[in-house]
Amino acid sequence: MSDPTPVIDDLREEGEELDALVGTLSPEQWRLATPAPGWTIAHQIAHLNWTDRAALVAVTDEEGFKGLVEQALAAPDRYVDDGAEAGAAQDPAALLTAWRQGRTALDGALRAAAPGARFPWYGPPMATASMATARLMETWAHGLDIAATLGVSRPPTDRLRHVARIGVRARDFAYAAHGLTPPAEPFRVELTGPGGDLWTYGPEDAPQRVTGPALDFCLLATQRAHRADLALTAEGPDADRWLDIAQAFAGPPGAGRPPGAGRPAQGETR
Repeated sequence: MSDPTPVIDDLREEGEELDALVGTLSPEQWRLATPAPGWTIAHQIAHLNWTDRAALVAVTDEEGFKGLVEQALAAPDRYVDDGAEAGAAQDPAALLTAWRQGRTALDGALRAAAPGARFPWYGPPMATASMATARLMETWAHGLDIAATLGVSRPPTDRLRHVARIGVRARDFAYAAHGLTPPAEPFRVELTGPGGDLWTYGPEDAPQRVTGPALDFCLLATQRAHRADLALTAEGPDADRWLDIAQAFAGPPGAGRPPGAGRPAQGETR
């Protein structure tokens, strides 16, 4: 049983870094359009607040979370956008305060969770570390959209290790989300981290492989860049198919970004 504290700490750092980016924005800047069609900066933060609070319910009130799932099932194509729309309609100062309070409450709940606990979610149930990883992944991805809108470069950090890991672990879910049967055999995934070290997953002798920069894999799995704009290589037909459908997030497949749109500016590694 792994200690979830390191990923919870990294989630806190990721949130604080994004908070520093949006904390001084003017009301006009909160209404700026981001690369996600129809979403402003306010929508991005509202979505993070909405999902943080859903995670808090999942961790602290399993019966209450069933109600959130029922709402999602009643409007599977709208519930994410509806939640973001409702939050974005708030005064920016109130939205920022709500997001900060939600992050703090979730941080405390994750740290207080019993060892070995598993929580319901919109996809498979999650352990404490997995829930924190999912929240870090979303915070990073939506932070990229906000940074791109503001013309700010966000250097990649070793926190991407968590995003890469959940992207690899979500392989079978990505297949299922597209109505496809997941391959029976595991893949080998070899990714080069921001500091130049190699992050590996799966059997070393697996014939189906994915290789490339960890940043590119994370951009793909969070659908922040199209495969055609990334330096990822697949060996084997199943691995190649995976790179077309990969997603690290729960819920239905997203539209992703069109080919040729490029990749978010990342600046210097740190």
